[in-house]
Amino acid sequence: MAADPQSKDAAALKGHIRHSIVHWCFAEYWDVEQTCQVAHKLGCQSVELVGPEHWATLKKYNLSCAIVPSHLFVQGMNNPRYQSACIEMLTQSIDNAAAAGFKTVITFTGYAEETGDWAGGGIPDLEKLPPEGRRVIDPEEGIKNCVAGFKKIVGHAEKKKINLSLEMLNSRVATHPMKGHPGYQGDHTDYCLKIIRQVGSPRLGLLFDIYHVQIMDGDLITRIHQCKDAINHVHTAGNPGRGELDGSQEIQYTPCMEALVKIGYGGYVGHEFIPTREPLAGLSEAVRVCDV
Repeated sequence: MAADPQSKDAAALKGHIRHSIVHWCFAEYWDVEQTCQVAHKLGCQSVELVGPEHWATLKKYNLSCAIVPSHLFVQGMNNPRYQSACIEMLTQSIDNAAAAGFKTVITFTGYAEETGDWAGGGIPDLEKLPPEGRRVIDPEEGIKNCVAGFKKIVGHAEKKKINLSLEMLNSRVATHPMKGHPGYQGDHTDYCLKIIRQVGSPRLGLLFDIYHVQIMDGDLITRIHQCKDAINHVHTAGNPGRGELDGSQEIQYTPCMEALVKIGYGGYVGHEFIPTREPLAGLSEAVRVCDV
């Protein structure tokens, strides 16, 4: 799979969509350098959601990190118990991204139900938590808390010229820990948009994950147009199953990409499916289907 980082033999794409590979989905098959080689081969411009320890490898292949990791999705900005720690992690991620020349950092609302002590930005062991007596954040309180929290950090993002991208996740699918997130508070597009618009900063936008939006809200092309002022990152995966973007799933990705082009979206599209077959073939198909 070795590729010359300086070679010009990457796949020729139309250029309207900037493709990115979300590394965690493929970490079972490839290390970060191998994922970079695949990205180069397919004409992708980024390998995303990898930490600073890998960025020199990305740059060796002339790749960006389209979206930089920060805190994860269980403990987020909706709960004052975790908010200051999230802000600390976001501040560090913003600084790291700015120093590296990357543009966007991911963020999350968090789960509605409190999940014990701060887990360092990772995922707490939910099975070890007491089944009762944990505080549940009311949806409106969650919005209020998120708005207050993001207002504390967007000024730093504005100063550093870094975008924060708030991801909407589905809360319906419970068959796999990365196919759905029961309990996640920001589980509808409109909910996340309320937060973004109340914060009112051009540096806070929406991570429009087409797979998650399809499960919770549907009406994808209309929603793309409705969210055109907010979308600052996009993810893909097939539904049902979060698999490849092939004919066995229901989402029409080519028209969705055409809608993104029509609204003038200039950010990245990160392919974030969990492979069910040979991963390079699935990624090749995803790039082809989304190359409009």
